[in-house]
Amino acid sequence: MQIIGIILLVAYGVGIWKFWQGYNRTNFQPGLINRLGLSLLWPVLLPVNRSYRQNFQKALKGR
Repeated sequence: MQIIGIILLVAYGVGIWKFWQGYNRTNFQPGLINRLGLSLLWPVLLPVNRSYRQNFQKALKGR
């Protein structure tokens, strides 16, 4: 059970890092608060918000 938690934590951290690095490719407003909030909330916003999902893909893949 602990290994699953570690894997989820690592995936969460990688998602934050990759989104943070590609944030400038998104349509979101610049600014530290927006960048930080949207980076931390990616697991919540990704499945429920289509616009966020599209921007998340832009940030990760450069599309």
